[in-house]
Amino acid sequence: MILDRLIAQSQAQAADAVGAPPPALSRRQFVTLTVGGAVGLAFMPLATPSVRAQNAPTVPPGQKPTEAPGAFVSIARDGSTTVLCNRMDMGQGIETALAMICAEELDADWSRVVTGFGNQRGNYVDPFMGMHLTGGSNSVKNSYLQYRELGARTRAMLLSAAARQWNVPVASLTAANGVVSAGGRSAGYGELFDAAMKEPIPEAVTLKDPATFRLIGKPTGLKPSAAKSNGEQRYGMDVSLPGMKTALILRPPVFGGKVASVDAAQALRLPGVEAVYTVPLDRGGQGVAVVASAYWPARQGREALKVQWDLAGVEKADTGELVQRYRALARSGGTLAPQQHFRADVSAAAAAPRKISAEFVFPYLNHAQMEPLACTVDLTAERCTMHYASQMPGVDAATVAAFLGMKPEQVDIVVQMAGGGFGRRATPTAEFPREAAAVAQAMMRAGKPAPVKVVWSREDDMRSGYYRPLTVHRAEIGFDDSGRVLGWDHRIVSQSIVSGSPFEAFLVQQGVDGTTTEGMREPYDIPMRLAVHHPKVNVPVLWWRAVGSTHTAYVMETLIDEIAVATKQDPVAYRLRLMGDSPKAARHRAALQLAVDQSGYGRKALPAGAAWGVAVHESFESVVAYVVEARMQGRGAQARPVLVNVTAGVHCNFCVNPRTVEAQVQGSVVMALGTTMAGERITLKDGVVEQSNYHQFAVPRMADAPRVAVHIVPSNDPPKGMGEPGLPPLAPAFANAVARLTGQRHRELPFGASSPA
Repeated sequence: MILDRLIAQSQAQAADAVGAPPPALSRRQFVTLTVGGAVGLAFMPLATPSVRAQNAPTVPPGQKPTEAPGAFVSIARDGSTTVLCNRMDMGQGIETALAMICAEELDADWSRVVTGFGNQRGNYVDPFMGMHLTGGSNSVKNSYLQYRELGARTRAMLLSAAARQWNVPVASLTAANGVVSAGGRSAGYGELFDAAMKEPIPEAVTLKDPATFRLIGKPTGLKPSAAKSNGEQRYGMDVSLPGMKTALILRPPVFGGKVASVDAAQALRLPGVEAVYTVPLDRGGQGVAVVASAYWPARQGREALKVQWDLAGVEKADTGELVQRYRALARSGGTLAPQQHFRADVSAAAAAPRKISAEFVFPYLNHAQMEPLACTVDLTAERCTMHYASQMPGVDAATVAAFLGMKPEQVDIVVQMAGGGFGRRATPTAEFPREAAAVAQAMMRAGKPAPVKVVWSREDDMRSGYYRPLTVHRAEIGFDDSGRVLGWDHRIVSQSIVSGSPFEAFLVQQGVDGTTTEGMREPYDIPMRLAVHHPKVNVPVLWWRAVGSTHTAYVMETLIDEIAVATKQDPVAYRLRLMGDSPKAARHRAALQLAVDQSGYGRKALPAGAAWGVAVHESFESVVAYVVEARMQGRGAQARPVLVNVTAGVHCNFCVNPRTVEAQVQGSVVMALGTTMAGERITLKDGVVEQSNYHQFAVPRMADAPRVAVHIVPSNDPPKGMGEPGLPPLAPAFANAVARLTGQRHRELPFGASSPA
């Protein structure tokens, strides 16, 4: 296998770095090397030796596991060049983007480049965070320089090998399009690669002048697009191993429930059903696994089970009661956000000539990715090999190893392409791979070892998964007739998504989860006091694409718009005025102005019954501005808002692949549109999730999709990420357009939803 070859090469090249015991680090060194003690600090106890070696300050340049060319690049004799992605691709296009970056400096023949994925080994950690992570729109941002240097080092080693073989100076050689040349002599990269991997890895390499780029920055189709289009692309759900069984788990109706009794007699009589086991679940619960020859027998067997559940002492959350509780909390107290700019004196608001008092409700949301979860486990006494799409394979491997009583190095994760994720495949508890490992362990203990694929149906994930938190905002704003904000008193009520996880140590500061408040206030220069309540609720919550900005952007951008309308100011001009000349807002101004200019806002007359809507927001260090056109469809009580046109202005610094950015913005628009559509919310009654599939949890269809035009602000600054930033400003831009059409401000998502007052 290509990956096996790459692993062998990387181990040979980085043997000293990987094999050496980690030196003692001072606290300052440790914090610096693990990004302020952030993710690295939280997960360093789980790190493999190669990860720890990578963070050792004595390792010279080019010798860290993340810098070993052989771990990432393999070139066959025919010139086919494989570049491995150190992340999981769930449709965001990083598999192609990182290969483009590497191939640019390698001067590879792009038509011969193929892509693949790394695994849980230390070579494939995020080079800045020191852990395996696909999330936070960090992939291109954090690995841009890494993959450029990987390409440049590989190229240098190819040149060195050719110079040695031909007995000529390296300076006399050139490399282009996968061929090394000297005078009339030439050799393809594939002919030189094995010898090149025996050359010393250079400590320093000279990178190209961006003005000479031939791949980076050019619109480029994704490498797996053809396979995805013709049905050949393989996903985690498609894994098949010899002798493999399929298992489904019956989970308790209420989170944390346990099994009181199981009658499996009827299930075991069904053809194809082979075994039934009680297994431990995430969050302390228990479930009943049905192992069968294939999916359908497993599903029939599960339906035939007779299980009594022990729900004693388990909280039964109810959405209606929670909203009432949250509304009450939003009217009082709270823990002040630790940042100084959230502790302004807002007493002047009491005497302000104009006031807005607004309360917002955002529902629980399911990730609803197209490919439900699946994890295939091949467990033996000595090794556990897992095949699935993982956003945190290193964390998963360590957690599964601890559960099985193995060492982390005994667990291998074969990372798969994912059919969507949006955060669902990155649970700090390693939820679904650990549950899959529990089924494999039960089979082994029963003397029936075999590879097993544990599948979550759509209903399983909808009813028993993780969710974006239910959140309530309350704002009390005082402003004058010119729109100057005199005071903005704000409270947020929301579960913490990191409380109780290893991320709590650095994401929760002074009792406030920073993911809850991200996106508040900036880029506007306004006096704000921000307080937060984090209630404890028996509903599992997790990051959801763009995390806190999915609600903070809506609140900020609709309220800013409301002040502009109330003071009879153009919403764009008012936003620009509040941003001022601050350098921090320069990218916001550029993105907003680009969207305005390209949309025709202020110059183009809209058809009767149509209106403009505007919003701009920064998340994960990229800024997206939307100017949208909306109209109402139908009459009277049947009228509903329709999004017609969307013009995006994007500032993500240097853009590696404009086509990928365009696709991510288009996808974000559709996903964000769903949050406004009636029916897209998760509700609970007596602890039970009421939705089970797309017929009860609305998602946009093709007929709902607007026209989307994406425009990118030119920049030569280091690139930022785009997997998430396109989502937050869409819903408020749409809501602002609807407010102009109807005079109604939607304080709750989805539009038309109603909650107890």
